[in-house]
Amino acid sequence: MSNDFDFAVIGGGIVGLATARQLQQCHANARIVLVEKESELARHQTGRNSGVIHAGVYYAPGSLKADFCRRGAQATKDFCQREGIAVELCGKLLVATNELEQQRMSALLTRCAENGIEVQPLSAQELRQREPHIAGVGAIWVPSTGIVDYRLICQRLAQQFVTAGGELRTHWPVQKLSETGTSVVLAGPKGEVQASYLIACAGLQADRIASAMGARLDGDSQREFRIVPFRGEYYRLPAGRAGLINHLIYPIPDPELPFLGVHLTKTIDGGITVGPNAVLGFKREGYGQLNMSAKDCKDILNFAGTWPLIKQHWSSGWQEFKDSWFKRGYLNRVQKYCPELTLNDLMPEPVGIRAQAVLDDGSLVHDFLFARTKRSLHVCNAPSPAATSAFPIAEYLVDQLAQQIEA
Repeated sequence: MSNDFDFAVIGGGIVGLATARQLQQCHANARIVLVEKESELARHQTGRNSGVIHAGVYYAPGSLKADFCRRGAQATKDFCQREGIAVELCGKLLVATNELEQQRMSALLTRCAENGIEVQPLSAQELRQREPHIAGVGAIWVPSTGIVDYRLICQRLAQQFVTAGGELRTHWPVQKLSETGTSVVLAGPKGEVQASYLIACAGLQADRIASAMGARLDGDSQREFRIVPFRGEYYRLPAGRAGLINHLIYPIPDPELPFLGVHLTKTIDGGITVGPNAVLGFKREGYGQLNMSAKDCKDILNFAGTWPLIKQHWSSGWQEFKDSWFKRGYLNRVQKYCPELTLNDLMPEPVGIRAQAVLDDGSLVHDFLFARTKRSLHVCNAPSPAATSAFPIAEYLVDQLAQQIEA
């Protein structure tokens, strides 16, 4: 088996798989390999998210997020239609529960108009007609939001990549990286892979892969970043509650806080999940209740940006910790808009972990972030809506790499 390739991709999540497939489509005669450290694909963020096809309500006009999400939502739906993958366009309701949240609705409506997203404001009465079990003083209806199983999309992307001649190597962790004038060398326990160019979509390990290559951030090559893990803890409602909602139910987000808040999400298998919260993690891939990694903690505590981040968000962060340990606090968040739910309704559900890039001044990176060397391109921050946006992200990466090759 030859270990010499034209292109290598690191990461078997949806962004890595879409990128490998895009490379194969644009370079039909090239030898391309995708390496994934786990024994199967989509084990981390892709396989543990809420399954929502986002419309792009929250994202700043002109940002990569806004552009990628809008185009990605349609591309995802088109792909699923061609491949026979189930999609439910159930729509989303952003529910205001008080006067302040109702005022924030106006800003969101303006942003939706700027981003070209079809929405409709609803009165309290119209909200109640659509969702008899949801309480609020008003809402925004986003009809284009849907749900899907992103793991199925990953399986189909992998099949297409391999069928077109790509090589997929799972259980292949990258332990060392080096770059010469003519190639990039990936070393692992199963030997070495050499490629002319590399695209890294490494998720929770993105900063370590980029650092190993000496990659510099686009826009400001002097800045440093670190991946800080945030646990997103979910619950699932009992089967008897399956008909509780007709749409996805989201709170109106606080613009001062970095995350959207706990929501009720229909799943493509007919269930309903509650969550996620956003709890600072002490292990990048720690999905249990008690998880700590000395290496991951050291990375967080030694990073210059950690302390200003904590200083800025300590109050909300402490609240997240409390509600993580005490289910009653978590329930109170949901009862703001669904008062009939009880503690007994919150059943166990797998945890997800968000790979959040933080800059060395403590600021959270809200948009997609990339870094590069002469022969590599790195996805450094791909938060929600990365799964929705995977197809245009892949197009962007392949186009950017082509420009690097030509330069």
